[in-house]
Amino acid sequence: MRKWLNNYFVFSRNAFNGVLVLIFLIGLMSVVPAVYDKFVPPPMMTAEERRAVLQLLASDTIKGPKRIALIDIRTLPKPEQSVAELFNFDPNVIDLAQWVRLGLSEKQAMGILNYRNKGGRFYKPEDLGKMYTINKKLYLRLLPYVRITKDSSFRDRYPEHISKQHQKVKKPEVLKLVELNLADTLELDRLRGIGAVFARRIAGYRDRLGGFYDKEQLLEVFGIDSAKYIQISGQITIDPRLVRKINVNTAQYEDLKRHPYLRYKQINALIQYRKQHGNYQDLNDLRKVLLLSEETLIKLSPYFSF
Repeated sequence: MRKWLNNYFVFSRNAFNGVLVLIFLIGLMSVVPAVYDKFVPPPMMTAEERRAVLQLLASDTIKGPKRIALIDIRTLPKPEQSVAELFNFDPNVIDLAQWVRLGLSEKQAMGILNYRNKGGRFYKPEDLGKMYTINKKLYLRLLPYVRITKDSSFRDRYPEHISKQHQKVKKPEVLKLVELNLADTLELDRLRGIGAVFARRIAGYRDRLGGFYDKEQLLEVFGIDSAKYIQISGQITIDPRLVRKINVNTAQYEDLKRHPYLRYKQINALIQYRKQHGNYQDLNDLRKVLLLSEETLIKLSPYFSF
């Protein structure tokens, strides 16, 4: 290199050595930042800072470029998950940090907050199990600690979700209530918030059940969440006396197979036990069929006769 440089420039030995050192330093300065970024991680956001930002995202109050900048934190390394802490809670009230304390990930907690922000509500502890972000194991661990408060504070807590359509209900008007066990699809279609698709689903599920005995069974219809249930429930009545009964002492597989609360193995066990031990006298006899859980029996009891 020195011979090549001497063809164009005149260098002393010291000057030439100085040029080499300068070239080395320039190269080193261009490489160091890349190496530093690769081996030295950026300062990690604390759990509290991260949850505060996610809480802002869940509230939907930040929009535009600021929101995009906040969303970028999802690409940062997450702080270590703290040990789950169990305590009594109302799923309609607690914030993201409290969900995380209960053992949920930030993503799971965000899903629940978004559900609430869209008008969703938990009416009973078991509603928590309907959240797709919560698996069965976590649901069973949290269930004993769920405490649902009265509905009276719902409008104060979520005033932005009371739409104009809901405001109209306040006006003096006589609403014609529809008996859910007698209405056809045309009558159901005329109810606010239902439409033709949900009318068919409700009628179809009612036929499989044998009728509704409780309004909250509407939450079992595919696509009906808590927000839609709020919209529908005030427009309907239910007469449990209209429920179609099944005599468990004469029913065969064909009579039971379409019922949504029963599976093939349960139906078979029910029939086989009856053949071996005789007719059922009451609900306590049905408890002897091991495949029928207490929860299933409670749901089925309005449909069974002896």
